[in-house]
Amino acid sequence: MKVLVVGGGGREHALVWKIAQSKNVEKIFCAPGNAGISEIAETIPIKAEDLNSLLNFAIENKIDLTVVGPELPLSLGIVDLFESNGLKIFGPRKISAEIESSKIFAKNFMKKYGIPTANYKTFTCDEINKAENFAKSLNPPIVIKADGLAGGKGVTICESVEDAIKTIDLYLNQKIFGSAGEKIVIEEFLQGEEASVFAITDGEDFITLAPAQDYKRIFDNDMGKNTGGMGSYAPTPLIDEAMFERIKSEIIKPTIEGLKNEGRTYKGCLYCGLMITKDGPKVLEFNCRFGDPETQVVLPLLDGDIIEMFYRAIDGGVKNFNYSIKKATAICVILASSGYPDSYEIGKEIYGLEEVKNMSDVILFHAGTKKVNGKILTSGGRVIGVTAIGPENDFESTIKKVYTAVEKIKFDGMHYRTDIGKKAINYIKNKTLLLE
Repeated sequence: MKVLVVGGGGREHALVWKIAQSKNVEKIFCAPGNAGISEIAETIPIKAEDLNSLLNFAIENKIDLTVVGPELPLSLGIVDLFESNGLKIFGPRKISAEIESSKIFAKNFMKKYGIPTANYKTFTCDEINKAENFAKSLNPPIVIKADGLAGGKGVTICESVEDAIKTIDLYLNQKIFGSAGEKIVIEEFLQGEEASVFAITDGEDFITLAPAQDYKRIFDNDMGKNTGGMGSYAPTPLIDEAMFERIKSEIIKPTIEGLKNEGRTYKGCLYCGLMITKDGPKVLEFNCRFGDPETQVVLPLLDGDIIEMFYRAIDGGVKNFNYSIKKATAICVILASSGYPDSYEIGKEIYGLEEVKNMSDVILFHAGTKKVNGKILTSGGRVIGVTAIGPENDFESTIKKVYTAVEKIKFDGMHYRTDIGKKAINYIKNKTLLLE
């Protein structure tokens, strides 16, 4: 069978890597892909948001299955378009993808169905004074979110009321996120630890993959600006069996049932961005697709044919998917360009990749890379994810392995966090750490 993967980042490289392991796949295309993906799939110069060109390519090349990586094509209705042309595609329809593309819809939905989340209010460009007054009524930190898609950067945690008022001005008056920030959510700051859970659903039932934890801040110790993600690890010991059952029963199940009840039957990957608090799990956000960089640690731990998983999500019977989660640990460290998440230079040659390829239990997932005259160059803010696999519960050795690999790679201005995975060690050593 022929498979088309839409997107060109680290998440898509991980999807292509896992799809290539299926005995049912003879050919993989990826649009637009990147330098790493081009080594295992044929890359096609079509942007992920160019839906009509993607459709024409899929029809002309008799694609059997399309897998969508990023949120933008899903929010634009790529699934609706492909399905109306008789094509199989993994992901939610446009109306279901609104769980991510509108923070306001998601918050109101959670309130309606009793899904635990932070207290909040929503405001438009005409309600700046009301927004400021509401911010003044909250105890900092105060969380402000753009309603629409902002490339993973539309969330600001304000440490003071003054910061909140400045942020409201940036969003609603200066419109730093354009139309995506014309409406905002202001909500209370939840105390606890973040975690990510992927649910694969056919709209009725669901299965879950290994719970992960990612690192959104640019610097060590969760300092600096928010990014798309500077690293991740799985499985997180933060979520034990009892907590996992609560997440399934209190969050995932009612969300899938609620969306169906709203006429938005959800098929695909439901990403649950959670805060594990002393009162239990609460939803920070939902995403309508696999997370990045969590996919780069979750998929290497999936023991099962991912193509079968995709088909069961599309056609029903996901509960019967034969799979297991490997008894191992996985850690991904993101190598970023200097200046990211603000402006950064591209076109820097990357060295050391071949040496890392020869390491056992280490996988390189390219994100912002391109191949020019046989050389691999940087082409984005997040450049490469280095993933290492290690023994079950032995995060110390996996951390050592991943950073041994990281140190072999060089490019001008390369930046990475040095503390990815260390939280797992703390959770294991002190299980009450979270609640203190």
